[in-house]
Amino acid sequence: MKSWIIGIDEAGRGPLAGPVAVGVALVPSDFNWDHLPGVGDSKKVSPKNREAIFKRAKELQKQGKLSYAVVLTSAKTIDRIGIVPSITKAINQALKKIEKPLNNKPLPRQRLGRDDLGDVLVKLDGGLKAPSEYVHQETIIKGDSKEKVIGLASIMAKVTRDRRMVILSKVGPYSKYAFDVHKGYGTKVHREAILKFGLTPEHRKSFCKNLQK
Repeated sequence: MKSWIIGIDEAGRGPLAGPVAVGVALVPSDFNWDHLPGVGDSKKVSPKNREAIFKRAKELQKQGKLSYAVVLTSAKTIDRIGIVPSITKAINQALKKIEKPLNNKPLPRQRLGRDDLGDVLVKLDGGLKAPSEYVHQETIIKGDSKEKVIGLASIMAKVTRDRRMVILSKVGPYSKYAFDVHKGYGTKVHREAILKFGLTPEHRKSFCKNLQK
């Protein structure tokens, strides 16, 4: 059994606007999931419960019981290099931010090093892949509902991204688009707003080709 388990998932692959978010969660292999009741697929967890889990996970990180990181990749980058490379780039960046908890003590400033990677099992949702130096990794279809560590990564990513979209909705140029409601997804209201007001810098132009004036 490996000493550490990492879960990886993304949120916001398909929206017409906003960043894509990648969440990475690291827990000891004997982590007590009773600390985080309700963890699962972020799409099936209510917004209220997602926020509660997010808050609790932040507390556990401060206590050194887990570590997580979320990286947002902008619409501009998605248009420039594509959604899959954008997600891959974010996975690499998020993994570099992860810190290793030791014996439930406050997190050290030491990052996961190469010598540790053989003792880490990485579990990823869907078709995601970790860098090749993570020699033990599993890709699991619908992993966010099957593996709690992936579900946690999913929730951390979704809450972070949703909060970003709510903040954007309050900024003048974006207030017409109701980002706080649909979070950038291609709802009827969002598509109608694009047709009426055009695209913003937060829109993925490569995703909106049929909607551009």
